[in-house]
Amino acid sequence: MRIALFITCYNDLLFPEVGRAMVTLLRRLGHEVEFPATQTCCGQMHYNSGYQDACIPLVEGFVQAFAGYDVVVTPSGSCASMVRHHHPLVAELNGARAGLADRVGEVAPRVLELSEFLVDTLGVTDVGARFPHTVAFHPTCHATRLLGVGDRPTRLLAAVDGLTLVDLPRSAACCGFGGTFAVKNSDTSVAMGLDKVDDVLASGAEVLTAGDTSCLMHIGGLLSRQRSPVRVMHLSEILAATGGAA
Repeated sequence: MRIALFITCYNDLLFPEVGRAMVTLLRRLGHEVEFPATQTCCGQMHYNSGYQDACIPLVEGFVQAFAGYDVVVTPSGSCASMVRHHHPLVAELNGARAGLADRVGEVAPRVLELSEFLVDTLGVTDVGARFPHTVAFHPTCHATRLLGVGDRPTRLLAAVDGLTLVDLPRSAACCGFGGTFAVKNSDTSVAMGLDKVDDVLASGAEVLTAGDTSCLMHIGGLLSRQRSPVRVMHLSEILAATGGAA
């Protein structure tokens, strides 16, 4: 199986350790992962801001970068949902470019969020990780509502040696980030984020994890401003751990 890593802009620029963790994890499971160097932004920011025409060259670039791979794995439910649900819509808007819709139809369904790939494609929940800490999981909106990842991430976390998984109160509530929403509606975004911080602190967790670093950046920034000792870590970092060091 040819596996490609779609790292996303956020992880490439702000959280490179997430990509390294994914490679470590997949290699431990006996797989090699390739990184197509021509990959760029998936176009989600443009699409959500109403600039759908600007997405067309990004969608074309995506299908060119990831054509020929059996599966494209990404550490972002948000970007996976953009590719699977909205790239076909962008392609339909641009009927003049011959074959784009067909190429999107071949590539987009192969794009999987990490927990989907591990649980559904590889059929594993115990990935050989050890992480002796108390952890709460934040289910991000796109992964939950658009991809329907369900309990896949928590099944993976529950199988980690030494990890104590605690409930996050009001876990289904949005953290308030929402990409450009945090810029256009900053006061509302911060208020929602502070509600999420209260829930994280109430959980008693040492570490908050999620499948999207964008949400973790938002929540983690608010936690740090309160001088909270709670750390944020992407799901892949926990699953890649073997000795418990964070």
